[in-house]
Amino acid sequence: MDFKNSDPVTGPRTEDHLPHTAEAGVKIVIVGGFGVGKTTMVGSVSEIRPLTTEETMTQAGIGVDDNYGSDSKTATTVAMDFGRISITDQLVLYLFGTPGQERFWFLWNGLFEGALGAVVLLDTRRLEVSFDVIGRLEERGVPFVVAVNTFPDAPRYPVEELRSALDLPREIPIVECDVRRRASSRDVLMTLLRFLHSLARAKAPA
Repeated sequence: MDFKNSDPVTGPRTEDHLPHTAEAGVKIVIVGGFGVGKTTMVGSVSEIRPLTTEETMTQAGIGVDDNYGSDSKTATTVAMDFGRISITDQLVLYLFGTPGQERFWFLWNGLFEGALGAVVLLDTRRLEVSFDVIGRLEERGVPFVVAVNTFPDAPRYPVEELRSALDLPREIPIVECDVRRRASSRDVLMTLLRFLHSLARAKAPA
């Protein structure tokens, strides 16, 4: 083999290196139906170049995938998205975005393994898609918060009306967000961490 003309072997970019001060890593999954903004959220908030597994949508999905509200979307996640964000010098979150099309939901079980919590991204134009998503998290016992991605043409509902429609207990946080904005996506993650902290405190012996 001619090594002289081959491409040089390169490692991770400097900005992708894990901070040397990191002491704890937490796995978080970003879940939701097709086109709710999971890939966008991971990409907007990640401090490293996100790993995506998007593929071009084909004719095979016609009659199988529910693309309502996402008619202009031309690509879909087929395995996962991955990103990372440092919350403090010591705490790092590893973000795993799940595929949204139902025919890929069999991959969710593996992504849920070891997850401390989850963010359920919601599109108010397709609330019914979230029922199965939330049901899967409840079955697995994964704590979660709900983040309503504010699409420009999506209807807005009061939080308590959404809570009733989703049949969620009062302690589960519901927040609005714009996943295109890093600060907004980070706020959602902070809401989840505060919720997980409150659950841990409630379980701690007096």
